[in-house]
Amino acid sequence: MQLRAALLTALAALVPLGGAAAAGGGRAGCQASSAAPAVARLRTALERQRFVAYQPTSLRVVDGQVSPADPAGIRADLTVLRRNFDALITYDAVHGAENIPAIAASLDFHTLIIGVWDPADEAQLAAAVAAVQRFPDLVPALSLGNELLFARRSDPAALAALIARVRARLPGIALSTTEPFHVYYQPETAALRAGLDFLLVNVHPIFQPWFRDASDATAAQFVVNVLARLAPLACGPILVKESGVPSAPASAGYSEARQASFYRELRRQLPPDGARAFAYFAAFDAPWRAYDASPVPGVHPEEAHWGLYDAARQPKLAARELARLPLAAR
Repeated sequence: MQLRAALLTALAALVPLGGAAAAGGGRAGCQASSAAPAVARLRTALERQRFVAYQPTSLRVVDGQVSPADPAGIRADLTVLRRNFDALITYDAVHGAENIPAIAASLDFHTLIIGVWDPADEAQLAAAVAAVQRFPDLVPALSLGNELLFARRSDPAALAALIARVRARLPGIALSTTEPFHVYYQPETAALRAGLDFLLVNVHPIFQPWFRDASDATAAQFVVNVLARLAPLACGPILVKESGVPSAPASAGYSEARQASFYRELRRQLPPDGARAFAYFAAFDAPWRAYDASPVPGVHPEEAHWGLYDAARQPKLAARELARLPLAAR
């Protein structure tokens, strides 16, 4: 997830519902999919399970150089997360993330949506395919890329073609990609949307110009409104992969209290069902993210503090307020 300061004005203006449906062709344009059973499993997971977006605490990316996550660190992470979550969304299938499926299965996680950071890279895609084949009861879906269109690392036609190739390779798996919500409004993404079994979207109220002075109820309502306008464009359920509030720095108006308050409101206004749900973003703080690549030059300290747990795996208020999940519940 990258800083979106340059898009504040564009993101603040939601596309009118009727115009968006007309531009995108609505449900009538949806392609037939061989992944209907996987989509049904995903709908059940959205309704019954609690998702969190997860990157290992032992992963580091500095100046483009990746220090892979280690299995022991992943197990420690997931042991902590399993108290409050039973479903995971990841960003990568390699750099140590190839160990996540086996560890998640051993800890009784119920659903894993595997992210493939660069689905055009055969090694990354092959790792995801291997995980699907080894853990078919755990992995119903893949997210092929994270903000590829927003970051201009791909274009709608190329991404749609890639997803079609992966579908031929994994016909029974639900496929999607992850983009900021406004990307799906664009008419040029209509053919891409038609080939997605579900939508994964990033909806960040903090990048709206009104956020700092708004109530948390207003911020949560913004997310709900976005999903209402996306519904006519979706060919399956919608899962908000990223939406949250950093817990610091205080000078920017962020705190553990506001993070927890936002999630309280989001739970109240967006109770999960089989058509729409949200994941908590993110599992853990990542200090290196403050210095990560961004379209806006400089250091962005808030990017280091999205976690419901800090970098030492200690729960913040938002995590402490969640009800514990029984290990045997499915």
